[in-house]
Amino acid sequence: MATTPSSRLPLLIACGGSLLAFLDVTITNLAVPDLVRDLDQDVTSLSWVVTLYTLLFAALLAPAGRLADVLGRTRLFAAGIATFTVGSALAAAAPDLGLLLGARAVQGVGAAMLLPASLALVLADTPPAKRPAAIGLWAASASVAAAAGPAIGGVLVDAFGWRALFLINLPLGLWLLVQARRLGTPARSEAARLPDVVGAALATAAVGLLVLALTQGDGWGWGAAPTLLSFAGAAAAGTWAVARSARHPAPALQIDLWRNPTYATANAVSLLFGAALYAWLLVGVLFLTDAWGYTELEAGLAMTPGAVVSAGVGIAISRVARRPSPRALVVVGAIVLGLCGLAIWLWLPEQPAFLTLWLPTGTACGLGIGAVSVGVSSAAALSVAPERFAAATGLNIAARQVGGAVGVAILAVLLAGHVPGDGIEPFRSVYLMTVVACAGVAVAGMRLVLAPPAAAAVAAAPAAAGGTAR
Repeated sequence: MATTPSSRLPLLIACGGSLLAFLDVTITNLAVPDLVRDLDQDVTSLSWVVTLYTLLFAALLAPAGRLADVLGRTRLFAAGIATFTVGSALAAAAPDLGLLLGARAVQGVGAAMLLPASLALVLADTPPAKRPAAIGLWAASASVAAAAGPAIGGVLVDAFGWRALFLINLPLGLWLLVQARRLGTPARSEAARLPDVVGAALATAAVGLLVLALTQGDGWGWGAAPTLLSFAGAAAAGTWAVARSARHPAPALQIDLWRNPTYATANAVSLLFGAALYAWLLVGVLFLTDAWGYTELEAGLAMTPGAVVSAGVGIAISRVARRPSPRALVVVGAIVLGLCGLAIWLWLPEQPAFLTLWLPTGTACGLGIGAVSVGVSSAAALSVAPERFAAATGLNIAARQVGGAVGVAILAVLLAGHVPGDGIEPFRSVYLMTVVACAGVAVAGMRLVLAPPAAAAVAAAPAAAGGTAR
């Protein structure tokens, strides 16, 4: 993609922000054993190190996307990077579990602020003809971060201990903050209105309670009072937030976006894809360490080929002159990922078979993940007007995170009661679940069609969105 240095900077910054935010979703998975020894805590307590980040990340994405459209993309991105970097430093220095959890919460808030602003920033500052390519690179950075998290986490924990997982964020975070300042901070429009604070709080509570119920339901018991109350609270808060947003002049949730069939379908695809993706990433690490006896480091490295291929797909799509449509990318990618899951379900052996099964399916899996990631991100972003990029992006990524929580919750149910040496049937059941989710992605993806008038309007929009706040 031939661009001038000035036009490359927003894209480079956006990809760096996406990398940071998604890396910390999965990088801590392999740190739990080391944390158990260092902080003298049980696994149940330490699971909150992973859960709390994911919960706040998912809960705040939609309000943050709306806020980016009002306050300005550059401002919110810089504030998010600063918050995330401070949280990373606090986590690395945390002397006990309580302070570590507090630092992870700060990281989650920062990630939710920076992520929707990152894609909105690059789309608003990229010439219309090059927006699909920019989305491909942005999606590649997100998918490689999520998929490579276990590998990077395994290497760092094995070599330096769990604190290195958070220290690695500092150099990139500080560099992104400096570079974001180079973009400038245009004056905020006087006509801009902050989103409804009450509606934003209700939306945050709804997603937070839902993710909390899904992630903790297996531990609490699906019929236990805390789980049922969390589900009921999520439903009540979500209904109230939607009703309030429908009549508020500056809604926290731009629910009118869902009237766009392509955008609504993109959210459904993200929900199902998130369920398949996060369950796939977690079950792979659990299976390798449990059934095949891999160390955490070996398991992390075994997940690397898929991560590399996933990133390569996004980069390749960004460089081809005739790019596939979002519908083709999502449908073909989901079919490839589903076939990989089906192959593992049918032929998964109890003895290690890295070269004959794991490597080929992992490589093909990377192709599928990369294609779906680029396709759904493109469909969601390019189906709305430029001034609504951030809000649309926030809602779409929130759908993927909630889907991921659902997938992990189902994984927990399928693996409930399993102990090392119990056999591989529960793991096969998880892979079968991912096949079902991928089938849903492929079916829904058939509806991802950018209407010609909408596509023309997007293509005709000026790169800087007509003077909207950056």
